[in-house]
Amino acid sequence: MWFERLVDDHATAVHRYVVRRVGPSDVEDLTADVLTVAWRRRGDVPEGAELPWLYRTAAYVVANHRRKSRPVLVAEVPERVDGDDPALRAVRDDTVRTVLAGMSARDREVLLLHAWEGLAGDALAAALGVGRGGADAALSRARSRLRAAFDEVGVTP
Repeated sequence: MWFERLVDDHATAVHRYVVRRVGPSDVEDLTADVLTVAWRRRGDVPEGAELPWLYRTAAYVVANHRRKSRPVLVAEVPERVDGDDPALRAVRDDTVRTVLAGMSARDREVLLLHAWEGLAGDALAAALGVGRGGADAALSRARSRLRAAFDEVGVTP
């Protein structure tokens, strides 16, 4: 029952998270891997913070996958997700892709968890594996560096 509810409530969000980070041929398997880890480690999944825990787990699963294969460019995000998904509009923009590619992996992850996955506050902290203050500071610093990167290319975000 717990696992069925977890899948019903969060599988789509986890799938979208993975879609935005890997090639189309790996999405289904990696999404299933994240949910498998949740099943195996069900005692570790915090009640009320399941989605941030799943995002953090998905980040590890995707990172392990990338270490095993060649990187996939953001330009290869499949078009079949929401027709008017703001995240897809952003990755179709060459300037946004260039600016994001120039940022550190940590800043990029913080910004994408916040902007694409809608995490903030305690949920962002849980997904990053840090305290609330650390997450707020990381988001603030990443936003500042993002603004500076856009300024460098002469674009107002």
